[in-house]
Amino acid sequence: MLQIYNSLTRKKEEFKPIEPGKVRMYVCGMTVYDLCHLGHARVLVVFDTVVRYMRFTGLDVTYIRNITDVDDKIIARANENGEGIDTLTERYIQAMHEDTAELGVLPPSDEPRATTSMKEIIDMVQALVDKGHAYQAQSKDGHGDVYYDVSTFENYGQLSGKQLDDLRAGERVAVDENKDDPLDFVLWKSAKPDEPSWDSPWGPGRPGWHIECSAMSTCCLGNHFDIHGGGQDLQFPHHENEIAQSEAATDEKFVNLWMHNGFVRINDEKMSKSLGNFFTVREILKHYAGEEVRYFVLASHYRSPLNYSDQLLDNARAALTRLYNSLRGIEADTSVAVDDEYTPRFSKAMDDDFNTPEAIAVLFDLANHINRARDEDPAEAARLAGILKQLANVLGLLEADPEVYLKGGASDDENAEIEALIQQRLDARASKNWEEADRIRDELHAMGIELEDKGGETIWRRK
Repeated sequence: MLQIYNSLTRKKEEFKPIEPGKVRMYVCGMTVYDLCHLGHARVLVVFDTVVRYMRFTGLDVTYIRNITDVDDKIIARANENGEGIDTLTERYIQAMHEDTAELGVLPPSDEPRATTSMKEIIDMVQALVDKGHAYQAQSKDGHGDVYYDVSTFENYGQLSGKQLDDLRAGERVAVDENKDDPLDFVLWKSAKPDEPSWDSPWGPGRPGWHIECSAMSTCCLGNHFDIHGGGQDLQFPHHENEIAQSEAATDEKFVNLWMHNGFVRINDEKMSKSLGNFFTVREILKHYAGEEVRYFVLASHYRSPLNYSDQLLDNARAALTRLYNSLRGIEADTSVAVDDEYTPRFSKAMDDDFNTPEAIAVLFDLANHINRARDEDPAEAARLAGILKQLANVLGLLEADPEVYLKGGASDDENAEIEALIQQRLDARASKNWEEADRIRDELHAMGIELEDKGGETIWRRK
């Protein structure tokens, strides 16, 4: 029985899809004005793992992850670069797809873009205006932005636990003299010179950020769907505003269950550009494999803060090395269909609000048993290896060939050089030239190569 922590009710709940056997889930994707950073990576990996596990249990999952490709930040960055917005966004969308592939993140069922969802966005804004939940401001400069009137939505603050009166009294809300209330937020922004715009009943303009996700999610999944996810930083105001907009526009419940992953921290401080402790995925991938980054993310529970350090990524590498070493030289029997020991333990961990650290512990138990069975019972080792690969793949791990991972993706020429040195060492040992054998081992060690002598054979891996 899958239990998921619901940010809306602030407790774990048994997950029951609206339609039995089918799950509809929406997760806020990137605003594509820059490269994917570690915070994005956590969202991408966490919800990819959620989808993988649900599908493993037999659920039919429709997973929607949007792209925000028109936004203030995008416009500002394009102007800074002296390039067109489309050129900028296409470049970063491609980069995002490359990064997600490196992290082992599967493509979503659909990936709608704000710029291709204008009809749906305008229709939702119109519905809010028609129902008295939104109004067009009449500014001195004639912009005429359309705002959502938060006072018309009785349950505003239900997700974040914030009250309107408290927000008015204590929250820092941008002041705009054109608003009826400082808390009202923009649905449609009137066109400004040299900015992209679309025709609408309120004149040329572009959507606010919040309405984009409401329109894209309901368009792809219907007015009422199972799960909405994203980073904890989006809980307020973005997701709070999504609820207000969507439920006011459709007169239906928006989402049954809200999931939020914790913040990424760098040396116990929240990661942010302003603090200068900001890492892109590409910067990290220069030093660590995508799978190592993925393992690092999953080694912490998704709702906990994730503290970044090189040491923790080194630990992830060491952990994956142990797991891949257990599979090395074994032909895993992936035909195994029944397992009454490890799979139930793995599922119990994942059913407890996707407790990936506990699920990973099961993988290490399997690896230990494989190592013990390797010489004594090869058939049992192959069976256990099949179970290990099957369960690890649910987490998006151990999908590479063990030799490829352990040898660090070295080129054929590099492999040939290493193998030649190993053979020279073996020849030196055969002729009892221990000094030369030790010299070659030291040379290989300096190259980052670890040797293991087993039964007259030498295998190697990168440190």
